[in-house]
Amino acid sequence: MAQEMEELPLVELDKDQNRLTTYIVHVTKPMGGGTILSKDLDNWYRSFLPYTITSSNHHPRMVYSFKNVATGFATRLTDEEVKAMKGKDGFISARPERILPLHTTHSPNFLGLYQNLGFWKDSNFGKDTGIFPNHPSFSDEEVPPPPAKWKGKCEFNGTVCNNKLIGARIFQNGTQPVGAQPFDDVGHGTHTASTAAGNFVNNANALGNANGTAVGMAPYVHLAIYKVCSKGGCFESNILAALDTAIEDGVDVLSLSLGGFPAHFYEDPIALGAFSAIQKGILVSCSAANGGPFYGSLAKEAPWILIVEASTIDRKIVATAKLGNGEEYDGESLFQPKDFNSTLLPLVYAGANGNISSTFYAPGSLKDTEVKGQVVLCERGGNIGRIEKGEEVALAGGAAMILINQLPDGFSTLADAHVLPATHVSYAAGLKIKSYINSTSAPTATFVFKGTIIGDSSAPTVASFSSRGPSHASPGILKPDIIGPGVNIIAAWPISLDNTTDSNSTFNVISGTSMSCPHLSGIAALLKSSHPDWSPAAIKSAIMTTADVVNLQGTPILDQTLLPADIFATGAGHVNPSKANDPGLVYDIQPDDYIPYLCGLNYTDEQTYTRTVTNVGQANSTYTVEVSLPQGVDMIVNPSQITFSGVNQKATYSVGFIPESGKPGDIGKPFSQGYLKWVSEKYSVRSPVSIIFK
Repeated sequence: MAQEMEELPLVELDKDQNRLTTYIVHVTKPMGGGTILSKDLDNWYRSFLPYTITSSNHHPRMVYSFKNVATGFATRLTDEEVKAMKGKDGFISARPERILPLHTTHSPNFLGLYQNLGFWKDSNFGKDTGIFPNHPSFSDEEVPPPPAKWKGKCEFNGTVCNNKLIGARIFQNGTQPVGAQPFDDVGHGTHTASTAAGNFVNNANALGNANGTAVGMAPYVHLAIYKVCSKGGCFESNILAALDTAIEDGVDVLSLSLGGFPAHFYEDPIALGAFSAIQKGILVSCSAANGGPFYGSLAKEAPWILIVEASTIDRKIVATAKLGNGEEYDGESLFQPKDFNSTLLPLVYAGANGNISSTFYAPGSLKDTEVKGQVVLCERGGNIGRIEKGEEVALAGGAAMILINQLPDGFSTLADAHVLPATHVSYAAGLKIKSYINSTSAPTATFVFKGTIIGDSSAPTVASFSSRGPSHASPGILKPDIIGPGVNIIAAWPISLDNTTDSNSTFNVISGTSMSCPHLSGIAALLKSSHPDWSPAAIKSAIMTTADVVNLQGTPILDQTLLPADIFATGAGHVNPSKANDPGLVYDIQPDDYIPYLCGLNYTDEQTYTRTVTNVGQANSTYTVEVSLPQGVDMIVNPSQITFSGVNQKATYSVGFIPESGKPGDIGKPFSQGYLKWVSEKYSVRSPVSIIFK
């Protein structure tokens, strides 16, 4: 129904434009029913706004008119105008828009994807900070032309777009000049886009590390970019406008590696836009946030969105701190200068003076500290970036930096493109290094740079920064959904890290749930290509029910403490693309099936749920239920065996939960976890179960 976002001709002027705030306004649909013409919808929206002119200098006040994601619009208003609008018939809500943050190779092989084999051989996508379109990751070699349904546009000048990059749009709500193009001014969009759908690029590396062939999860799918973010963040009105346009353009998967705030679904523009998307058969994948390892730190929670957490792969870029007493502690750093002199240097901890700013190396905190020519010990955190800490050390004349974790981050380390020789080590290593400094009057340290090492059998491990469930808005639905590679991910980058002039084939290694999200988005695109009749719910089900719950050495997946990760860190487990392509059964639900859930669950002490599975595996098959009981409850599954005689046949079963006698607190924590699994001769279809005690 919608065409492109337009600025409506309505103007309303104010002597003081600084009083204006962009509001997202929701209204009822206009009377009349049937198909609503775009012009009629625009007129309906205009009827809610005042129309007064107090100056001859006209300024557009309507920012976006939504057609697909909501019945509503984004407009600039004063507080008084919002109050007046609330009295109009058809008004539902208006709230100021928020600015959301971004959630800022070898990973395809780690996931079992290989060129010319299996899933890749057998088998439209998009949103972010823009893109660097000339990068070879966006070459259209072997990529077919866009599908006939595609209605998108390319807002780059010239012939930049191709069969790979089939669309590029910019939504900047007055933050960019008229005629601006969707170039990436941050790097985030280029990195995430190539992670999801980048083409094959041989001899890729970042500062000489992570060498190999860089490729996205779905190298032959089409890619469309909707730029909604800049260095200042991501405005909600831009996000909704881009979602609205992407739905109209005809995308199949939407990937959103950007932030949010825990909120009721009706106050969450991404949740609202995603619901409209799934109604059109579009899967929406979102990064969970980087607020871990604390419980309840998810930024997005809607049950119809695939919420993705971050985990490690089996590659590390190792930089070892070697102390004057001979002790060595492995850490990580992307920057590993080949000409580094391994002579022991004086080691200093500026935070020893008790000054908090010196502990975290805030800007200017080292100006009165003698660190010239020394290795400087620095603590992670304090709302100061890891690379920025190294910049402060370098400005003060420091020769190198050892970055140590605080307690919550445990053993999670990251390989960053530091500006000076550095290594990032664990909390446990940091304690030992501090102890060494206190044990001698002349502590010294140096580095041994070991480069890229593949084969970490403890992978995948959940990253400390990866946000955790449970969901605040919807505790009856387990969140997050899945974990995927999000630590030390190499992908395309718009500029050279070492200031070389060849910026058409540059890569960077960064970490975040922003990196894990496009892995899952690309896998979802592969599944959609392989199974075009699958709904977003079926794709989501296939990914979750086939997820791995053990690491490469066959033991339970660990978290940053090197202890087994719980269900609110891993969700269903770690994605396994090949298994997801042939899951046996899927839980396929329609968008309208969410409505009764949203209207209220009416919990009682004893709960019974009914689920329906669809057979997408062998035609004649029998599945038997297996359960791992969560502590504190009994589970009753009826029937305990289901039999199919054809593909796409459905079967319904019920699950009852009954509290055990005794107090929930007897198990030592406020929740317990288990699983329900349907097992046949070929398939194992697993669903995690969480019980929260109140």
